[in-house]
Amino acid sequence: MMGYHKEPELTRKTIINDYMHTGDIGELDNEGFLKITDRKKEMFKTSGGKYIAPAVLESKLKESRFIEQAMVIGESEKMPAAIIQPHFEFLVEWVKRKQLKIDTSSYDAIISNKKVIKRIHKEIVFANAEFGNWEKIKAFELTSEIWSIENGLLTPTMKIKRKAINKKFNHLHNKIYKK
Repeated sequence: MMGYHKEPELTRKTIINDYMHTGDIGELDNEGFLKITDRKKEMFKTSGGKYIAPAVLESKLKESRFIEQAMVIGESEKMPAAIIQPHFEFLVEWVKRKQLKIDTSSYDAIISNKKVIKRIHKEIVFANAEFGNWEKIKAFELTSEIWSIENGLLTPTMKIKRKAINKKFNHLHNKIYKK
């Protein structure tokens, strides 16, 4: 790329020393291939000065059958945490299989059940296993609302809208960090 058409200032900010700075964060694998893991603008620093790449943690959390969506939070806080939208279809079936006495017609009843919370915590502990101690999710809150394009919490490509989720679930952020 030679630069942006009729945008010399943008070209100067993006192309530095003949390299295009995309804002992506990546790592080289054992075979020398670049794997994009996050966006630089989405990284944040905890109050302890450690940088967190939330997309990597979120992807790992979403590998769980119990977790549909997750957003890692913790900018300028003492630790990373997560706001999680459980995979309700799977959870309803799990509740029935375990013969738990939970009203499965109410997502609020499901997410407030101690056995469900304990099971989600187990999934988080499993996901945390491959991360450094400073990156591990130390606390979480569950939402009963389905994150969707229609309610403005997901983009058309099904990526989370961080600002919208932060605004909507600010009370959960405050609950996690005791504010």
